[in-house]
This record gives sequence, C-alpha cells and structure tokens, in this order.
Amino acid sequence: MSDNPQHLRYSKEHEWLSEAPDGVATVGITEYAATALGDVVYVQLPEVGDTVTAGDSCGELESTKSVSDLYAPVNGEITEVNQAVVDDPSLVNSAPFEDGWLFRVRIDGAAAELLSAAEYTAFTEQ
Repeated sequence: MSDNPQHLRYSKEHEWLSEAPDGVATVGITEYAATALGDVVYVQLPEVGDTVTAGDSCGELESTKSVSDLYAPVNGEITEVNQAVVDDPSLVNSAPFEDGWLFRVRIDGAAAELLSAAEYTAFTEQ
C-alpha cells in the first residue's frame, strides 16, 4: 500500500479532503478503504447543489464484497461530482487519490475531526 499524500486531510471514515484556496475541497476515499472494499462496481454520489453535513452519509460505494456508505468530511454544498467515476467505478480502486476523486464541496463552517497523513496512517495500523 502506498503512503498517504501529505497534503491531504483524512477522516476516520476513510475519506480524504484536499482544500483549494477558493474554499472548494475535493473529496475521495483512501487507498486503504478502496483496498478493503475490493473491486468497486457502483458509485452513488450526492447531486450538485445538495447540502452535506460532516459525519453524515452522502452516498454509497458498492463493491463485489459489500456496500459501504460514503461520509461527508465537512459541511457544505456539492459543487461538482466526478462523472468519470460514476461511468467507471474502477477508478476508485486504480487511482483513489487522482482520477478516482468523488466530489467537490464548498466548505461551510467547521470540518469533522480530520487527521494528518501521519495520524491517519497510525489510525489504520491500529
């Protein structure tokens, strides 16, 4: 398993978050989560304009093993979804930190408790 990118923040539900200067963050799931899920075959994402709440379910990832909820790591409004991942869910497995991102959200208020890369790595090794 590769190292978790240092510039990202991580949730204990295995989502990653990359903030942009304009207040819009990109969200995806970690390689750890993608590996645990197995081959992702279906992705249900929130819709553009939806409001999400940190810690609440906002979508689903279905794999050959199970169905898992997708959790919002921050409060905000969905500004974009990755249609490529809806069309080809395997991107979640092959490039979770790159082409496999899930959605973008304009952050509104405080985030859920987010971890640094080192903290997330330690969390997943427990």
